[in-house]
Amino acid sequence: MQIIDAPDTRPPEEIVLVGNPNVGKSVIFGILTGRYVDVSNYPGTTIEITRGQGKIHKRPVTFIDTPGTNSLIPNSEDERVTRDILLNEPVSMVLQVGDGKNLKRVLFLSLQLAEMGIPFILNLNMMDELKEKGLSVNLAKLEEILGVNVNSTIAIRRVGTEHLGKMLDSPAEAKYRVVYPKVIEDAISRAEKILGEISFSKRAMALMLLAQDGSLQAWVARHLTPEKIDELQEIIVQLERGLNVPVNYAITQTRYKHADKIYDQVVEKKEQKPASITEIMDHYMSHPFWGIPVLLLVLYVVYEFVGVFGAGTLVDLFENIIFGQYINPSAVWLFDQVMPVQFIRDLFVGEYGIITMALSYGFAIVLPIVGTFFLVFSILEDSGYLPRLSLMVNRLFRILGLNGKAVLPMVLGLGCDTMATMSARILETRKERIIVILLLALGVPCSAQLGVILGMTALLPWQGIFIWFVVVIGVIILVGALSAKVIPGQKSDFILELPPIRLPVLSNILVKTLARIEWYLKEVIPIFIIGTLILFVLDKVELMVWIEKISAPVVQTLLGLPAKTTEAFLIGFLRRDYGAAGLLNLANQGLLNPNQIVVSVITITL
Repeated sequence: MQIIDAPDTRPPEEIVLVGNPNVGKSVIFGILTGRYVDVSNYPGTTIEITRGQGKIHKRPVTFIDTPGTNSLIPNSEDERVTRDILLNEPVSMVLQVGDGKNLKRVLFLSLQLAEMGIPFILNLNMMDELKEKGLSVNLAKLEEILGVNVNSTIAIRRVGTEHLGKMLDSPAEAKYRVVYPKVIEDAISRAEKILGEISFSKRAMALMLLAQDGSLQAWVARHLTPEKIDELQEIIVQLERGLNVPVNYAITQTRYKHADKIYDQVVEKKEQKPASITEIMDHYMSHPFWGIPVLLLVLYVVYEFVGVFGAGTLVDLFENIIFGQYINPSAVWLFDQVMPVQFIRDLFVGEYGIITMALSYGFAIVLPIVGTFFLVFSILEDSGYLPRLSLMVNRLFRILGLNGKAVLPMVLGLGCDTMATMSARILETRKERIIVILLLALGVPCSAQLGVILGMTALLPWQGIFIWFVVVIGVIILVGALSAKVIPGQKSDFILELPPIRLPVLSNILVKTLARIEWYLKEVIPIFIIGTLILFVLDKVELMVWIEKISAPVVQTLLGLPAKTTEAFLIGFLRRDYGAAGLLNLANQGLLNPNQIVVSVITITL
């Protein structure tokens, strides 16, 4: 499909991308719009609605990438957002993206889209992984049964994506209809009469209401009179008596039976292939016993690559050679030659100069560390390893009033705390979301800060690293446990489908790493400059000495740190990674002993 940016006066159509979590929607979205979207191998990556413009045969189109959903009767904030878009937006069609090897789950969602009466096409992605399992899907038969166009892709390699444009030009309403037990069909008919005229399928809305979808309470209050609400409740009560099981359970089971029936008609089994290397890796990564040594090995590799290579070798190269021998001396010489005003000279190349401090910190100290961390983090998330952590920490997270699913926003916090806070909505209960946001703000360092901290821990013996880790984790556990007792609400069950282990694709790793470095340069470097200007002004008006005296009881007496660390903590209020960079610089200069490095790292982390 070719995206053409020629002007067009017609209002763009809206095509919504819908699918289960971790099926490649964002990859497809990026191909259709040319926009980069964070693409990872774990649920919860799409944490907000992303819109992009494109054209189908010169017709303007707005593509909307939605959070992953397993059902249109939502169990989380993510699923509710997707469902509400389908109900409230002027959607012209839906592009359902599904995982070919999990076709039953895909069909379960397809049947609900069919009930909504929205034209859609089905794109089965990851077909290479389906083939590895010795399976194949009869696409023509599936098209015949559903009544919609079906495409197959390996989106990450752009295989099959060229057919999407033609198919999106001819969507159709699915002809397949789920027939429920007679008692449910009778209740649907009665509920449809109560609804009156609405802008979408009465049958779909009746099923949602009969399933007692609590997220529709506001819609019900706006569209139904109190008398009709009472009549609807009476229908639900009578239906439950006739079923002897919850209505939602009966509806779900019927849909699954139909999905199983279609699956059996279109999926063909070929020869069973021997276990691949990724399946063997998956076995050990998810194993209750062997998963722990694998985790320790991963942490060791991350430490060696980021803490030793990034914070050691690369920082030495940038700080001591590139900046220390070339950039800073050249800048000082230039300003000595052309700038007679001492104030301006100090502003750029003085102790708190924009070049000698802000840019030196940003490019020579922090960038090599966060660059290596961005690279290794991209590899971990694309491999699908991160969700496996949720299995190993589920029991620990129960102490915090959470479950293993909460590890996903916590791990995302290692990349960006803002993104992680937004992704907390994948958790089912308000109590869990509040606890996770509290812990993210308290003790989860973002990628830039964590990278610098790993650089500082590289200067410590293992005992110092152990103390830092135990104290930070101990504080998180203590605060989480107390929050679980104080904050009202219920815990949710731990239900999380693990994505497959995949060998990361180099091009995707590089694109993600470069995108994150671009974010760092645009968002972080300017704040480093602002922080340096603040220190420069405080120094010139002699307030820095006064602040050091005021903070001496805490910084020097209580924490046992040099007065100079006050500057690092002060600019840490702007960005914690800038403060951490200041502490690392002091440590590299030999101004902090190992005990003081441990105290500094703990303080800046919390």
